[in-house]
Amino acid sequence: MIVLKTRRELELMREAGRISATALKLAGQAVEPGVTTAEIDRVAADYIKSQGATAAFLNYNGFPATACISVNNEVIHGIPDKQHVLREGDIVSIDLGAVYGGYYGDNAYTFFCGRVSPEAERLCTVTKEALYLGLRKAVAGNRLGDVGAAIAQHCINQGYGVVRDYTGHGVGTHLHEDPSIPNYGTPGRGMRLLPGMTLAIEPMINEGTEAVRVLKNGWTVVTADGKLSAHFEHSVAVTDGECLILTRC
Repeated sequence: MIVLKTRRELELMREAGRISATALKLAGQAVEPGVTTAEIDRVAADYIKSQGATAAFLNYNGFPATACISVNNEVIHGIPDKQHVLREGDIVSIDLGAVYGGYYGDNAYTFFCGRVSPEAERLCTVTKEALYLGLRKAVAGNRLGDVGAAIAQHCINQGYGVVRDYTGHGVGTHLHEDPSIPNYGTPGRGMRLLPGMTLAIEPMINEGTEAVRVLKNGWTVVTADGKLSAHFEHSVAVTDGECLILTRC
């Protein structure tokens, strides 16, 4: 069921989004060679708690941390670990959210650990570009296929694999709400977008094949060919004009 948000609800979501975005920024600033992914998770957890909010991911379906921290060939749902020490050249996707006043924010960004390869930098640039191309299509009157097609076309044209096994989603009083938002589609097809819809749009783009697999921990998704993956996400509200980015820091 799609729930259209009122002005008051959007105000709460903007605050949840602000906290989520700032936590993500602070976590990204902690990405350095020699730092563990557990230390980065603690930075995000401390900030979210300081704002009177709660971590959206912690204990969600049993997930054991505040942030999903996925490194290099890890696509999503990487579990922070005291033994996972970052190295120069890693790319680090951090996905996290906060709950404030009963409403969720959700966002992700792929950060560089020191100097990365030109190939890694290009992948991240194209994936971030794809996110914003998708956001441009997230306006009332368009359809979900318009969003997904904009993302996929840009990435496929650059020779990248668009993950199909995982999608974006609605967001609001729950972390995952209807509708699912694939990062591929056909222009003019799919659900029509309406003012007040709140969506988490999140391209997950692989350097090689689109195929992925889940590790034995039951959470971490990796590329099937071991190549790099990048992930960017914003929570947004659909309006009659340009979408409102709720997770802007």
